Amino acid sequence: MINWLVQQLVNRALLLKLIQQEDVIYARNQVLALLQLTNFTESDYPGNAHLTIPDLLEHINDYACDQGIIEDIFDEKEILSSHIMNCFISKPSEVNRQFYENYKQNPEAATQYFYQLSKNSNYIQMNRIRKNIEYKAATEYGELDITINLSKPEKDPKSISRERKIQQTAYPKCLLCIENEGYAGRTGHPARSNHRMIRLNLENEPWYLQYSPYVYYNEHCIVLSEKHTRMKISPTTFLRLLTFIEQFPHYFLGSNADIPIVGGSILSHEHYQGGSYEFAMAKAEDDWTFEMTGFTDVKCSVIKWPMSVIRLRSEQIASLVEAGAYILTSWKKYSDESLDIIAWTGETPHNTITPIARKNGNLFELDLVLRNNRTSAEHPLGIFHPHADVHHIKKENIGLIEVMGLAVLPPRLKEELAEVEKYILGKPNLVAEYHSEWAEQLKARLSSTANESNVTALVRGEVGSKFLRVLEDAGVFKRNPAGADGFHRFIESIS
Repeated sequence: MINWLVQQLVNRALLLKLIQQEDVIYARNQVLALLQLTNFTESDYPGNAHLTIPDLLEHINDYACDQGIIEDIFDEKEILSSHIMNCFISKPSEVNRQFYENYKQNPEAATQYFYQLSKNSNYIQMNRIRKNIEYKAATEYGELDITINLSKPEKDPKSISRERKIQQTAYPKCLLCIENEGYAGRTGHPARSNHRMIRLNLENEPWYLQYSPYVYYNEHCIVLSEKHTRMKISPTTFLRLLTFIEQFPHYFLGSNADIPIVGGSILSHEHYQGGSYEFAMAKAEDDWTFEMTGFTDVKCSVIKWPMSVIRLRSEQIASLVEAGAYILTSWKKYSDESLDIIAWTGETPHNTITPIARKNGNLFELDLVLRNNRTSAEHPLGIFHPHADVHHIKKENIGLIEVMGLAVLPPRLKEELAEVEKYILGKPNLVAEYHSEWAEQLKARLSSTANESNVTALVRGEVGSKFLRVLEDAGVFKRNPAGADGFHRFIESIS
């Protein structure tokens, strides 16, 4: 059967144009070597000839475990799968050559080629991503995207035990470093043999384009610096974002903030995230407009969004960068104690910005989301962070993706929300203690209308309302009279 599996894998790679006909024997022999096979015969095994590459890899891993080629451990199976798929992918130089050959046609052709390659090579593991629960929740700010993240598999106890015992190395320095390209992987560090990156030039600096292995939206990409340097929001950040958009106008590109609590999960390596997707925030309309002295060619507005967002529009990148730099400098030193906004505690800064760039018709847009990471006795995880009453749904940092209106929620909610549904319907249930107050509120409000056919939709809508609360908590100027007055005061200070 193993011969048939290898044969089918080669056939699928050929069908998906990972290899050409001339590569078939070479690629097959490379796979055979990884499986310690010295012989091959054509097989007529009457199996399912329509198995996908992930399905075939799973069966091949089972064979490798049975034969003692690898241990039946998550990390070893990931490493073998990555090694096998590397047999079907060109070297980085060829991938880059093809990318820029397609770019001559248009930027979309280039990114479509690379995105498809990343999926076909199983670097983006679509079979896992399809397990995610995804839906939209209607709010006064548009439809928010809700994702219960089930795509990252839990490690088995053997992998966890091995990771504790193994000596860790500092290579690659982090999950984003260029040294991950083609890296075999090890216990505790993901396999990346089938990983490729596109070389970019942003303001005469080497940067790299890759896709997220666990995409949360269409063509979810990461643009990372060649240097392992900390995240930093500066005028140069705005320039890089807009320069990228100039090269790839069908994408947006944004950056997580650069300080803890309001920043992303990896602050140690400068990187941005983008893709081909229109979030609810991008569709948000102007709430009110204003003018900035000295920036006559920049249209300025505050948009209708639960967080505090300034939108700048101009045909000229340089004008947007200068206007953005002025706002950033002003915000970093701005305080309004009546709203708990304090710029510094000693030498520790609290104010920063989450920026997002895009092209909208003939205009470049730069969204500046105002952030503050102060904590207090009442809110020890952050004053402008999800508050305690929403932690049962979302407790983690609110990064770039959430800011734009996409909730990435923990996998525990799949089972926990099912128990809440049972509670609402009056069925026996095991509602988690931290959901109990919320479940009681839902039952009181929904039990008269909820039934087997609509209870899931009702609960999902309530989760969307909770995520809206998360965004409202993260807003520095609340959408109430006091917050509106405070936002106007800040805008007056920069006008």
